[in-house]
Amino acid sequence: MLSRRTLLTSAVGGLIAAGAAPAFAGARRVLHVRPGDSVQAAVDTVDGPGWTIVVHPGTYREVVNVPAEKGELTIRGATRDPRAAVIVYDNANGTKKPDGTTYGTAGSATFTSAAAGLTVRDLTLANDWLRADHPDITGTQAVAAYTYGDRTRFENVRLLAHQDTLFVDTTALDLFDRQYFRHCYIEGDVDFVFGRATAVFEDCHFHTLQRDVTFTPKGMVFAPSTARTNPHGILAVRSRITSGAEDGAYKLARPWVPSYETTAWPSLVVRDSWIGSGIDPVAPYTNMRDAYPWQTMRFHEYANSGPGAVISVPENRPQLTVEEAAGHTPRTYLGDWRPYGRP
Repeated sequence: MLSRRTLLTSAVGGLIAAGAAPAFAGARRVLHVRPGDSVQAAVDTVDGPGWTIVVHPGTYREVVNVPAEKGELTIRGATRDPRAAVIVYDNANGTKKPDGTTYGTAGSATFTSAAAGLTVRDLTLANDWLRADHPDITGTQAVAAYTYGDRTRFENVRLLAHQDTLFVDTTALDLFDRQYFRHCYIEGDVDFVFGRATAVFEDCHFHTLQRDVTFTPKGMVFAPSTARTNPHGILAVRSRITSGAEDGAYKLARPWVPSYETTAWPSLVVRDSWIGSGIDPVAPYTNMRDAYPWQTMRFHEYANSGPGAVISVPENRPQLTVEEAAGHTPRTYLGDWRPYGRP
């Protein structure tokens, strides 16, 4: 674990002694993490808003937890290549802790953040737990990133896992925390983008994995659990969906109505996106539980293209009108927060 002295640098790269103030007004507070160091140790060092943690190329096999008091924090790779710096671990829902209990879905996450104003960019966050290696475990959800702070921004980030790769949540059931993902690559198989946050994905790439199973569907991309009172759930715009599986093996989405919030009214809009042949074009949606049929949820598409976006059975692919689509944009979802850098 790094000491504070080896972690803390000023904007001009000089080391600052433990506990010392920056040598000049306006100095940036930057922590550098290199192979053999701990990203969590850098997070623990942060003592106020405005810090940046720079993760240098290498693989960091650890669990990272950013608590709520570490707000307005940036964690970024030292290069623009998100493959260069990888944070990875291998807990699953059913993995046992030292005390004999299991981690649960949220607890399985490699990266967790409750901090408002978090920015993550130019990194890979992964959970490399594999079902085949653990046939005795039935809780196979294994999360790469679990985020539940308002104004969370991910840019040029790779999120890799299988089931439940990215959990976009909120800090409380009566809050509608906003999250924004741009130029991100997200792969998985079952419900691998899920949760109740207001989450916008712009210019992102979703990739469904091959699974060695005989049944179909092999999985689903999205599983929103939006609160009934929230007009905005998950929005994917100008994105693309590809697959490593055979044609039609995956569904685009299914609704998740959690047992702890049975009033949820899942909302998903996929618009102006390219959908590949891995998504079933005839019936792209399915149910998670028969008590909550997808047809009663807020599932819509608009102006999509590609072989997986063909509208052959119109009632199976609800479409927004032009007028309705105007209300489903990054601006309308994110309100006064403008992380996308343009009006």
